[in-house]
Amino acid sequence: MKKIILILLSLNISIVYSQTTDRNQNTAFVVANTISVTIGGQFPLTGTFPASVTERVDQFVTRIYSQALERSLRTATDQVMLEKIKQELSDFSLRGILLKRSSGEEIILDLAKFRIDGDFRNNPYLKNDDVIIFPPNDMDRNFISITGAVNSPGKFLFVEGDKLKDVIELARGINQAYENVNKAKIYRLSYDGINHDVIEVDIKNDILLKRGDQVVILADETQRKEFFALVLGEVIQPGYVPVTRNSTKLGEVIKQVKGFTDNASLIRARLFRGNSVTALLEKQYSIKIDEKLLNNDRELIDRIVNYEQAMMFRMSNLVEEDQYYFQAENQYRVLNEGSAIDFTKISDENSEIYNFIVYPGDVIIIPPKRNTIYVFGQVSNPGHVKFVEGKDFLYYIEQAGGLGEYAEDEIMIIKGSSRNWIPAERNVQIEEGDYIFIPKKRIQSFRSFVMELSGYFSIVGSIATILLLIVQLGK
Repeated sequence: MKKIILILLSLNISIVYSQTTDRNQNTAFVVANTISVTIGGQFPLTGTFPASVTERVDQFVTRIYSQALERSLRTATDQVMLEKIKQELSDFSLRGILLKRSSGEEIILDLAKFRIDGDFRNNPYLKNDDVIIFPPNDMDRNFISITGAVNSPGKFLFVEGDKLKDVIELARGINQAYENVNKAKIYRLSYDGINHDVIEVDIKNDILLKRGDQVVILADETQRKEFFALVLGEVIQPGYVPVTRNSTKLGEVIKQVKGFTDNASLIRARLFRGNSVTALLEKQYSIKIDEKLLNNDRELIDRIVNYEQAMMFRMSNLVEEDQYYFQAENQYRVLNEGSAIDFTKISDENSEIYNFIVYPGDVIIIPPKRNTIYVFGQVSNPGHVKFVEGKDFLYYIEQAGGLGEYAEDEIMIIKGSSRNWIPAERNVQIEEGDYIFIPKKRIQSFRSFVMELSGYFSIVGSIATILLLIVQLGK
């Protein structure tokens, strides 16, 4: 038994010794592989920091930046401050970075290009006592820019020796969507900003650039884009339909969605034009429109309406009393432009509706048949009444409980297709989805009657006074 205990103790001691040795060796290994690197210049956090010999410059810089960002964000109290901190900390350049070795060697690094092309010449391993110096990030004066047929147009810090191919690379190359891209224009301002030199070059000619150059890669604008209209409601295959820029016919769009269901109400179908209708669709139809097709910017919609109204008022002769009605009508026009079309003849390829041009961003709504008439106002039981072909407005009023005691004689039919108000007459055709409105008589109290009568007497008295003065002057 004693021998067994001694053996176990010996084993435990060996294990503990082994673990302690491993920890010591690991600690010694970490210490041996830790180096000291200094960051200076325009960077969020400067000073000397520990690094690993296995770290490259970009990995090290990213780590130190993340530490600076984390520390700063702890002090943020609201979203505005958060965004401001992020903006201030990102004010440094990944180009023109100077790496100074303890040996005296100096290397200019371009981490922006490394992150695009993966060339490790711009991202070497760190060595002990390296110094990384970030240049001033003066993007107002020390810049080059590029636009046109490139993947990521932008503005970049200028580095001495930059050539045309460098700025094209920073813009992530020529955009393959463009065809026959061979030329570039370089716009070069004079030092005083008064004169402009325009240099046209072949993009294969790797011309040396100057500070402040604005490069445009020339190409005809491609219209090979993702053009869509949206068809919703009672069609066989609702959804997004590819269209051309300005030549797709409405009849062709309906064919692409395989036509209408049996429950489609063509008399109430609508085509809404463009981005300004998003809010209306959401409110009226409870439809959330994909932002890639329509812009859900309520402020923009208000601006469109207000601008349109200002333009319409500018040369008008409207008096103040007319302006409120005009504003309402004009707002309706802006939000519903393009919707007043008759879908009932769309099967005829020679009809106007079939050949109506659908534009990208248009939204087509085919609502279901209501099969009811809505009766409201001065009736006993306002609400939906089942639609019966050929029945007149009196039938629906009777089905809604008949006229109330204070019903006005001027009953109105509001057409479901156009919202047009029509005085109710026996020859007015009632269609599914129509509304019947019975106004209330104006009940006049004795007091209001006296006040109204006194107004009339006042007017009569004024007229009599004027006549008397005219008679006196005539004498």
